[in-house]
Amino acid sequence: MAQDEEKTIDQLNEEADIAADYLEGLLDIVDYEGDIEMGVRNNRPTVQIVADDDTDIKHLIGRNGEVVDALQQLTRLAVQQKTGERSHLIVDVDGYLKRKRQRLHDIALDAIDEVRETGEPVDLKPMNSFERKIVHDVVREEGMKSRSHGEEPRRYVTVYLKASAVEDAEDEDEA
Repeated sequence: MAQDEEKTIDQLNEEADIAADYLEGLLDIVDYEGDIEMGVRNNRPTVQIVADDDTDIKHLIGRNGEVVDALQQLTRLAVQQKTGERSHLIVDVDGYLKRKRQRLHDIALDAIDEVRETGEPVDLKPMNSFERKIVHDVVREEGMKSRSHGEEPRRYVTVYLKASAVEDAEDEDEA
């Protein structure tokens, strides 16, 4: 399937089902109690692991989300193995991604406030592509500009004032 072709809701639900089965198997192996919630959000299959007793589940998040990121990569590979197609599946554990999105939203707003007060660009700490996209979206919504710089894994976002309409036209020409 070409990258720009949209998957059907049935295909997205199938990916979520495959992912849920895979994650249930992993939970059984590590003997963690957890429920799997599935859905489709923003044209992406999503699977969340939730539990009443979150002591064990916290281990599936890890430091700075490293474990949940690894779970997502492994689960995407399991889905790809079954479907033969790359998946953009999102795996969340105990609402971690929602909390992370909120923190990134707040960081972006703080940077925007600083840029508005000083008129000077603000560099944020290095982030992964998921984090950078959230920041870019918030900055755009607030009528400001942002750009990513650097090389992975030290790639970071700079937030700055939006310049004149002439500069905007030049930016569009470069794209």
